Amino acid sequence: MNNQYSYYTPEQDDMDCQTGNMNRQDRRKNRKVPSVIKVIGLGLVFGVVASAAFQTSNIIAEKFLKTTSGAVEKKVETTGSTQLTTGSGNAVTSDISAIAKNAMPSVVSITNMSVRQVQNFFGGIHEQESESAGSGIIIAQNDTELLILTNNHVVEGNDTLTVSFIDEESVTANIKGTDSERDLAVIAVQMKDIKSTTQDKIAVAQMGDSTQLQVGEQVIAIGNALGYGQSVTTGIISATQRMLDGFGSELIQTDAAINPGNSGGALLNANGEVIGINTIKVATDMVEGMGYAIPISDAQDVITNLMNQRTKTKVSEGEQGYLGIQPVDVSEDSAQMYGMPTGVYVSEVTAGSGAQKAGITKGCIITKIEGTSVNSTVALREQLQYYGVGETIKVTVEIPGSNGEYKAKTVEVKLGKNR
Repeated sequence: MNNQYSYYTPEQDDMDCQTGNMNRQDRRKNRKVPSVIKVIGLGLVFGVVASAAFQTSNIIAEKFLKTTSGAVEKKVETTGSTQLTTGSGNAVTSDISAIAKNAMPSVVSITNMSVRQVQNFFGGIHEQESESAGSGIIIAQNDTELLILTNNHVVEGNDTLTVSFIDEESVTANIKGTDSERDLAVIAVQMKDIKSTTQDKIAVAQMGDSTQLQVGEQVIAIGNALGYGQSVTTGIISATQRMLDGFGSELIQTDAAINPGNSGGALLNANGEVIGINTIKVATDMVEGMGYAIPISDAQDVITNLMNQRTKTKVSEGEQGYLGIQPVDVSEDSAQMYGMPTGVYVSEVTAGSGAQKAGITKGCIITKIEGTSVNSTVALREQLQYYGVGETIKVTVEIPGSNGEYKAKTVEVKLGKNR
C-alpha cells in the first residue's frame, strides 16, 4: 500500500480529500513517503540574509523534563532565566474539559505569510502571497521573550509570522532556531509586545515524560484546526516508537482526530502534560485514525539547543549574503544507496567565493549551518537568509575520502554579495 503522509497545515480554499490538507493558496506542506518529501516555498534568493536582534536565552537545560509538583500556571511569570514548566506525573483526572481548560492557555495559533513566484497559463511569472496556519506550544520565558515550540514546516519559508493567543490577541514572532531533520522549531515573541491582559491569560505548558507512555493510554490533542482557532479532540495511544519512511525519528501513533492546522500543537496525557508535538498523519482511502506526534522526551536535546539560539530577523534583499555554491539535495534514498550523508551536495563552487576560500569543493556535502542541521536546499536557504554580506558563518561539511568514506569538518565562510 502506497501511503501518503501529510502535514496539518491549511493553505488553499479547497480541501484535498486524499491528504486531508485544507489549503488556502498552495500545498507546500504535503509530505509523501517513502519516495519524496515535497517542499515548496523556494522563492528565497540562495545565499541570503543577516541576523539582527541578537539575543541569547539563559536556558536552564537540565530542568527541561525534570519533574516538579504543581499545576499549570495561569500567568506567565517573569524570571531572570528561561525554564520549562514540568508536571508532577500524579493525580490523573478523567475530566477532559478540565484538562483542556488548563492546557489551552499554553497553545497558540501561528500564521505564516509568505510570497512565492507562480507561473500563469501563458508562462508568465508573478508573485503571489500565501498564507498558511499551524499551531504552537508555549514552552518557556526569559526576561524579554516568550518561547514557542512548533514544527519546522509550519514556519519555513515565512516572510512574517504571527502568533495568536487564547484571547485572540496577535503579535509578530521571529525564528529562534529550527531543525529541518527533526521538523522542530522554536519561535520567539517579545514580552513587551504582549499586552498585560494577555499575559494574565496565557501559561507555560507542563512537559510530561513520553518514555512512560503505554499503548491504550488516553490522550488529548489541542491545535488550530483548519486555521479557525483552538479545538480539542481525544483518543488513545495506538502505538509508540513508530518509524515512518522519510522521517528521521520515532513517533507516537494516536487515533485522536488531528485536523489540518494542528501541526505543532500539543498532544497531552491525562495529566494535561505535553507528551508529543502533533506532526503528520496517514491519508489514504483505506486508513482511518492514524496521526503521529514527535515524542517530547526524545526531542529534549534538540529543543534545548533551539531555545538557546539567537533570535533571528531577516535583512533586506539587497544585503543578503551569498555562499557561492550550486546546491543539490541528497535524498534519503540516495544517501542509503550510495552511502552518502544526508544534506546538500555541492555540485559547483563559484571561483573567488567565500565557500571556495574556506576550502569547500565540489563533492562536499553541507550538513549544518551554525550548528543547525540542513537536509535539503530549502533548509539551507532557510538558515542562510539570516546572514548578510560580509558576515562569517560556520559551515559543517562532509568531505569524501579516497576510500568512499566521509569525514566531517567545520569551516568558516565569509559570505559575499550575490552576483
